[in-house]
Amino acid sequence: MAPAQTGGGESEVRRTPRTRSGEPVIDFDRLADWMDERGLPGKGAPLEHSFLSGGTQNEIHEIRRGDERCVIRIPPPEAPADRDKGILREWRIVEALDGTEVPHTKAVAVCEDAAVLGRPFYLMGFVEGWSPMGRKSWPAPFDTDLTARAGLGYQLAEGIALLSKVDYKARGLHDLGRPEGFHERQVDRWTSFLSRIKGRELPGFDEAAAWLRAHRPLDYRPGIMHGDYQFANVMFADGAPAKLAALVDWEMGTVGDPKLDLGWMLQSWPEDTEAPEAADASYKDLRGMPSREQLLAHYAEVSGRQVDDIDYYLVLAKWKLGVVLEQGFQRAGGDEKLQAFGPIVLRLMREAAQLAESSGYRS
Repeated sequence: MAPAQTGGGESEVRRTPRTRSGEPVIDFDRLADWMDERGLPGKGAPLEHSFLSGGTQNEIHEIRRGDERCVIRIPPPEAPADRDKGILREWRIVEALDGTEVPHTKAVAVCEDAAVLGRPFYLMGFVEGWSPMGRKSWPAPFDTDLTARAGLGYQLAEGIALLSKVDYKARGLHDLGRPEGFHERQVDRWTSFLSRIKGRELPGFDEAAAWLRAHRPLDYRPGIMHGDYQFANVMFADGAPAKLAALVDWEMGTVGDPKLDLGWMLQSWPEDTEAPEAADASYKDLRGMPSREQLLAHYAEVSGRQVDDIDYYLVLAKWKLGVVLEQGFQRAGGDEKLQAFGPIVLRLMREAAQLAESSGYRS
C-alpha cells in the first residue's frame, strides 16, 4: 500500500523505468502531443520528466513544461487489467475534491483512451512539500521540536475529518461504492477472503469476528473514505507549523464509513505518546504526538461526528489489516519484507480479540 509521491523538494529523481525491450514505460512525446491537443498549461513547451515512484500498480512521474508542473499517474504495462478501472476511479475522487476544504492534489486532466499511452492515466497538480513515506526520521524542525511535531498528528486527523464532511452525492460520487449495508458486509467479506488464502490458524480471528457481528456503530453516516489512511499516504508543506498539503494515493478510496479511516489511523497509535516505546510505534517516532484521546477530540470537533464508538472501528481496523497482511505473508516465499508480516498478523489478531473482550462499548 505504497503512496503516490506527488511532489516535494526531497523527491529522488531516478532513471525513467523501461520495459524489457528497453523502451520507456511512457511515450512522453505522445503525452506532450496529447496535452497540446487539449490546450493544457505549458502548451508547446518542451516536456521534461522525472520519475517519482512506482511499482506493480502505478507509475508516478513529475512533468515540467516551462514554468508549469504536474504529475502523471498511470498503471505500468504489467499491471492487472482492472487497474484501468482503478485509475479512473481514483480520478473521480481527485476531481470531486476540487473546491472542498480537503487538502488535495489539483485535478488537471484524464485520458480514458488506452490507445494514447497504453493505459488510461490522469494528470494531477504537483504538490510542494514532503512525504513521511520512506523516512527514517522527521525532517527539521519536527525531528527535535516535539511541540511542532504534535502538529503533524493533529493535521493528520484533520485531513480525514474534513474528508468526512464532503457531500459525496453532491460531488457526483453517488455510485462510487455501496454504502448501504457497509458494516453488515465487513465480516463476511473478509472471512471469505481469508478462507481463500488461509494457510494457518490465526488465534483471535474468530473471537473478534463474532464481536463485530454482534456490534454496530452508534450511528452510520456514509461518506468518502480513503481506505488506507496513515502518515505514508499524505504530504505536508515544508517548514513549521505543520500543515497538511494533500491526501494522496486513492487506490482504496470508496464511499463507505469515513470513521473506519479514523480507526485505521489510530489502530497502532500508542496510548502514551510520551513513553519511550512511542519511538518504535508502527513505523514512525510518535514521541511528542497528541494522545489518542486528543486526536479523537480533534476529529470530533472538526468533523462534527461522535467518537464514542471508536472501539468498534479499532477492532475492525486491526482485524481487517491482519487479514490484508496475511495475504502478503502467505505469498511471501523468500521475500523478507512479506515474511515480516507473519508475527504482525498474529499481534493484530490478538489485539483485536483483546480489545473486543475488554471494550465497554455496547451498540
